Amino acid sequence: MLDDTLIQQLAAELDASERSRVPLEHFSKRFPGMTVDDGYRVGRAWVGLQVAAGKQVIGHKIGLTSRAMQISSQIDEPDYGTLLDSMRFTASAGEVLQIPTSRFIAPRVEVELAFVLKSPLQGKDVTVEDVLAATEYVTPAIEIIDARIEQFDRHTKVMRKVFDTISDNAANAGIVIGDGDLRYRADPFTLDLPWCGAILRQNGVVEETGLAAGVQGHPAVGIAWLAHKLAPWGESLQPGQIVLAGSFTRPVAARQGDLFEADYGPLGSLRFQFV
Repeated sequence: MLDDTLIQQLAAELDASERSRVPLEHFSKRFPGMTVDDGYRVGRAWVGLQVAAGKQVIGHKIGLTSRAMQISSQIDEPDYGTLLDSMRFTASAGEVLQIPTSRFIAPRVEVELAFVLKSPLQGKDVTVEDVLAATEYVTPAIEIIDARIEQFDRHTKVMRKVFDTISDNAANAGIVIGDGDLRYRADPFTLDLPWCGAILRQNGVVEETGLAAGVQGHPAVGIAWLAHKLAPWGESLQPGQIVLAGSFTRPVAARQGDLFEADYGPLGSLRFQFV
């Protein structure tokens, strides 16, 4: 286990990396004894720095929800991170949202559903039914992931370990979500969530398609799991928070000038461009 001084040092390094847009070498390489709990402690310390600087927590993200991703990361469960108000990009129907590429190091786009809560979810006994009852609405969302800790080691080309990803706020860097227009909102009880799908186009070309069933069979499963995982830290999911349930497409690399459209059919489309 890493001591508290080192945890704070690594959090400060992540903060500096985000501002300089220069990625860090793998923490797991520098500290081979690092654990999953160490990763979450670093991530929490980093969030603490952001909150101290005036940013606000608006929710959470769940990652590594597919079995394939868990196997490749050598873990048997998802991971999670924190959403801040500075990460939110709001899209309006019929418009193309402009996202500054300068905000990121190596941005990639993932297609997800977001749950917007109206009631708290707390403890180890939360069920999928509890999640649905606590959800005000479900809405299309895009997660922008990034690499403040480099994805591949600059010397060996070895992929980063899950400890690195968790330390790096589960790789979260941004979220694209609708502006609250009713066209983007779905009742979690009337929408067949596993069959909710999307088509992701990049510069007019279909890059990915997927169904929300790819997120552990049902996207609400991850929300219940997250409530369980937060409980030992004395934390919970709160009304008004946004929870990204996990991607049901592979990450698609984004470059300056790229125009994306995520078409969710009856739930509307999110259109955005990296500028």
